[in-house]
Amino acid sequence: MTAGTTSRVPAQQRGRSALQRLVPVDAAQFAADTWGTSPLVTRAADLPGGLLELFAEGAVDELVSRRGLRAPFLRVARDGQTLGDREFTQGGGVGAAVADQVSDDKLLRLFAAGSTIVLQGLHRTWSPLIDFCQQLAEELGHPVQANAYVTPRQSTGFSDHYDVHDVFVLQVGGEKHWRLRQPVHPVPLRDEPWTGHRAAVEAASAKEPALEFTLRPGDVLYLPRGWVHSATALGGVSTHLTLGVHVWTRRHLADALVASAITAASRDEQVRASLPLSPEGFGHGTLTTDIEVVREALLRALRDVEPDAVTDHLETRVRAAQRPAPIGPLAQLAAAESLTDDTCVRLRPHVDARLVATGDGHAVLTSRLPDFAVEPHDVGTVVAIVGGGVLRADMVGVDLARRLLLAGLVVLDD
Repeated sequence: MTAGTTSRVPAQQRGRSALQRLVPVDAAQFAADTWGTSPLVTRAADLPGGLLELFAEGAVDELVSRRGLRAPFLRVARDGQTLGDREFTQGGGVGAAVADQVSDDKLLRLFAAGSTIVLQGLHRTWSPLIDFCQQLAEELGHPVQANAYVTPRQSTGFSDHYDVHDVFVLQVGGEKHWRLRQPVHPVPLRDEPWTGHRAAVEAASAKEPALEFTLRPGDVLYLPRGWVHSATALGGVSTHLTLGVHVWTRRHLADALVASAITAASRDEQVRASLPLSPEGFGHGTLTTDIEVVREALLRALRDVEPDAVTDHLETRVRAAQRPAPIGPLAQLAAAESLTDDTCVRLRPHVDARLVATGDGHAVLTSRLPDFAVEPHDVGTVVAIVGGGVLRADMVGVDLARRLLLAGLVVLDD
């Protein structure tokens, strides 16, 4: 391995593919025919099953009554509007000096009166969804979050709107009738919510839907960002999950390209030069020459930016958007302290580790955790771990294995 080269973890799939549990076609066909462009409704009978194991209505009661949730992990909506936090929270009582814990009593009253409960951030609070969302994000290469929407009978939680991220909708309880309309603002960016196109959305909602259907338990809808939609619970209570895919776009490449160009242009002494004294401020036309100097410097820098620099800049954002698989601090410390030659370790899932040569045989293991320096005599061992290997501590070296455990980079092999 030479300086500047990298060795990166290949995607490791444990058990069934997350994507294949959501769509009836293979990943290549989904990418070619559906991804980012077309809605896809899949019935439970056409999927391998097991989705209802991810979340159930009993989980709603546990989360709101026994987990001490606080806003914004829960929202409440009524008549298309989100209620203020005080309407469904209260103080935690003795020993829990917080003022905004979710109140199960207030929720009961609001839900009985027709409000929708929205559980947010389930990819951080509900164990089966933590694992599933991390696996799906790895397969897609885009961050994934999970919310649940619990709607009383014959109620609509939110009026027609569009999302700025793709979603997989998993119906887990009851039935919900959906209406989809063509985008009024195709492929919106994250800072372009539907409220910025409210009039166009309202006009679209008055027209006949492009698609109309009912989802039942186990059914899945894939909905690209920008599609206008609303849904109404039928019969009894309806519960569905939305797995939000916060897609990376070419706009993110543009951001990375410009950031790299600004860094390069700032090395130009003319760009760093002070602007002239201006006691009366900068009026129109006073900075034309200076602006042209900066413009030319930026254009030169843009042409000279290497694609790898743009990729590295985006990779920094990609890593920050997800977290490694959960570990138990107490169990991890106990494992490090009781390490023996026969203990087997492997790379921590979803840590996104990459070994980068730094010269003179040394390397650094970069990941979603702080950088980890690697001595020349350990490079081969770390390459094996990064490549997906399961190694005994005596092969790694007990001291190195212990340090990797304490850094959270490896875990005990199950």
